Amino acid sequence: MRIVFATGGTGGHINPALAVAGELRRRRPDAQILFIGTPDHMESRLVPQAGFDFKTIEIEGFQRKPTIQNLVKNIKDVELLLKSTGAAKAILREFAPDVAVGFGGYVSGPVIRTAGKMGIKTAIHEQNAYPGVTNKALAKTADKVMLTVEAAKAHLNCKNEPVVTGLPVRHEIIEADRAFARAELGVPEGACMILSMGGSLGAKAVNEAVCALILNRYTNRNLFFMHATGKYGKWVPDTLRENGVDIDTCKNVVIREYIDNMDVCLAAADLVIGRAGASSLSEIEATGKASILIPSPNVAENHQYYNAMALVERDAAKILEEKDLTPEALTAMVDELVADPASLTRIGQNAKKMAITDSAERICDILESLAS
Repeated sequence: MRIVFATGGTGGHINPALAVAGELRRRRPDAQILFIGTPDHMESRLVPQAGFDFKTIEIEGFQRKPTIQNLVKNIKDVELLLKSTGAAKAILREFAPDVAVGFGGYVSGPVIRTAGKMGIKTAIHEQNAYPGVTNKALAKTADKVMLTVEAAKAHLNCKNEPVVTGLPVRHEIIEADRAFARAELGVPEGACMILSMGGSLGAKAVNEAVCALILNRYTNRNLFFMHATGKYGKWVPDTLRENGVDIDTCKNVVIREYIDNMDVCLAAADLVIGRAGASSLSEIEATGKASILIPSPNVAENHQYYNAMALVERDAAKILEEKDLTPEALTAMVDELVADPASLTRIGQNAKKMAITDSAERICDILESLAS
């Protein structure tokens, strides 16, 4: 079996593709797997690190805001698109895959579109409840469309009936032990652990609201806070110190720039506060955690709002839109949930019911079927 994965741009696109490729390699050690991405985004680092062959094409996304600068950039991007189509065709002709599958990102467009025109079986996976422009276009011709959530179906015009496969979640996250995780992190017996984050870069609005939440409630020793500030939130520790929270000695407040042991932190948490990216929500569902979701308003098609609402409508999460996000609003919502453990449990259980923990296996089944 020979298969091409086209994906790039963000970890939300790349990591699910790597999970599926890993499962396929486990099933079929002799499978020939090639990733196609861009040379200057994170796939150029993550894919080779995972041990997969990797080739690149150059492509950029079009700017939608009507400005002179964006018009000039879009004209150049049209030239790149034409070149990338030719480059994709050359790679596909040389590799001769049985199947080409796109996991999102601009690179998926020319690769999957070209593969289809060459008679190669094609598939796409849509991570979000509201699909992106690239997948909306590809769905019309792809042999198989795979969805993370059922809600995406209403926004797609598919050649064939789409299939809900979920989004792959790392086994370490699914299998992590709560008691061991809480002991490792030093969470006191009976304490409610609140895990919060705003993404790898750090969302200013989230950092400010969580910082205020901690200042308002850190004296409650029945609460244990762990917050990831992100790259641009390095001011948070100093702000806490200036306002009387010595994070070096305070035993119920832990501040990090990044969380590199998400499996442990999620297993230990009782309540999660964060954005509504598809990967994050799949992890919340897989671990059955209650959450307060603050969708980023700065993403294409406002897709994080739709991701969040897919849970909210099933009583599987709470939503606090950024336009309504204030320290008072977040603190009040946290207080209400913490004061009602039965509600926390119910919301977490409802999230767990939405989880698809064999997503990688389902996707591999579809890809193998297309190849045969």
